[in-house]
Amino acid sequence: MSTQSTDARQSRNSLGDISVLYVSVLMRAAAAEGADTTELASHFQLDRQTLTSPAARISIPRFMRLGHAAISETGNPALGLRMGALSRPVDAGIAGLAGETAGTAGAAISTLIRYALLTSRNSRGNPTIRPETRQVQFYSIRPYNGFNYFVVDSVLAAWTQFLRNVTGRYEVLEKVTIEYPAIGLDEVFESWFRCPVHFGAPANSLTVRRDIWQSPSLQAQPAMHEKLSELCEREMQQIRRGWTTGDRVKNLLTPLFRGETPGLETIAMKLGITPWTLQRQLAAEGTGFRELVDDTRKSLARDYIRETDTSLAEIAWLLGFANPAAFHKAYRRWFNLSPGEHRKRIRHSRGA
Repeated sequence: MSTQSTDARQSRNSLGDISVLYVSVLMRAAAAEGADTTELASHFQLDRQTLTSPAARISIPRFMRLGHAAISETGNPALGLRMGALSRPVDAGIAGLAGETAGTAGAAISTLIRYALLTSRNSRGNPTIRPETRQVQFYSIRPYNGFNYFVVDSVLAAWTQFLRNVTGRYEVLEKVTIEYPAIGLDEVFESWFRCPVHFGAPANSLTVRRDIWQSPSLQAQPAMHEKLSELCEREMQQIRRGWTTGDRVKNLLTPLFRGETPGLETIAMKLGITPWTLQRQLAAEGTGFRELVDDTRKSLARDYIRETDTSLAEIAWLLGFANPAAFHKAYRRWFNLSPGEHRKRIRHSRGA
């Protein structure tokens, strides 16, 4: 692995990052709702060069703050739905282009989900698809608040719009489920998705109609689909080529924390190797499982405190600590001050 790729990986926000392609969609939606997007971009230090760079990304927390600011300015709490309505396959990069050229709508959305890592990396997990039940699922981003409702809305709406684009049909879903509780917009959501929408559900998901899943894509082009899929595969391999065993362990740890600490055996099973083999590979890299758990928690804790307003109790849960007191103790060990004091210093510094 090159020094450049190592530095790039280490400089990323541990909570995740997202392509500016999605920022552009957010800005289009905000502008359509009457927001001053020039002022919005300036406030979040997003210049034209950044917004037009195909490789540029911003941190997930920064994207959430930008979305919250856009919602505050437009007064539209359902701005995520407007983002979905204005999204195009190309807004998902080459994954979107590869998807729309697939033979059927089912193959199209499956392609889009398979290559989601090309435009979005989140510590919480990756979107998944279940062809047998025609269900597309977005990972949990609990705890929910005014800063991240729109993320769920925009993702589910963009997937829905993608299916509408490739089929030319408007009613493409059987149902939608959303993890966060209803916020008084049930009728707005059911009118937009054109199907039942269940809030407070176990997962964020779309269930695609059977006839739509099997429907031919209007943009189907077998040769182009093959070519673009090959390009996506190469880029995915490039992303993962520099991953060490330790990187893969860290990638699996975060979604599994949530109130508990995953064990070595659990991670080894997910990697498809024995616990002994995992221990041996980590030792060869000069690290160990417990050290990686601690390092992952430390990086995430720092970014949760620095980048979000998530409560300390919620952060403790997200990092797999048994209780907030255990989190406070670990934070003092890492940074020589309490998480509450650290957050106050950061806010004071920004205010200055």
